[in-house]
Amino acid sequence: MTAPGFRPTHVVPPDGMPAWEAPDPARPTLPLDPLLPVQLVERRGEWGHIRCANGWSAWVDGRYLVAVPEDPPAAGTPGDSADPRPLLARAEEALADYRAAVRELADGRLDGESFRGRTQGLRIGVVVDGEAMWLYDPDEGRWMYGDGRRLSTYATDTDTPGADVPGHPPTRVVTHEGEP
Repeated sequence: MTAPGFRPTHVVPPDGMPAWEAPDPARPTLPLDPLLPVQLVERRGEWGHIRCANGWSAWVDGRYLVAVPEDPPAAGTPGDSADPRPLLARAEEALADYRAAVRELADGRLDGESFRGRTQGLRIGVVVDGEAMWLYDPDEGRWMYGDGRRLSTYATDTDTPGADVPGHPPTRVVTHEGEP
């Protein structure tokens, strides 16, 4: 269930990231999934307080969040692009592949190393909130926003952050190696 008023402002970096229940590195950490859409609600120095679509909140190293550059485009505006069905079908196939690997791991037909190898490079991202949806296109390295009819680019892995919390330095985009 999506929390009322949730609109992603950032996504978690491609390698995921740790999250804390308070802005204190001594507190236990929890992992956040790669490319998870989040809403940055507060900054305290390098700490960022985020909220997820389900209402859960946590603290992260805000420097590593990848900014979503703008609000979702309105339907019918320039930049509307692809039919969402092919990207939805690819997401369904990737999820089916992952589900099959999980089933084999749970049944003891795969060990942990084989599971990691089989899921290596698998990347899926889907958020649905009523008629609005965000789909991750792993081939292009971008999040797409859709209204059920059309998809438009919402954010890319290589975008320079354009929108951030007012009064704070821009969020840094990091590569897979953690270097800007």
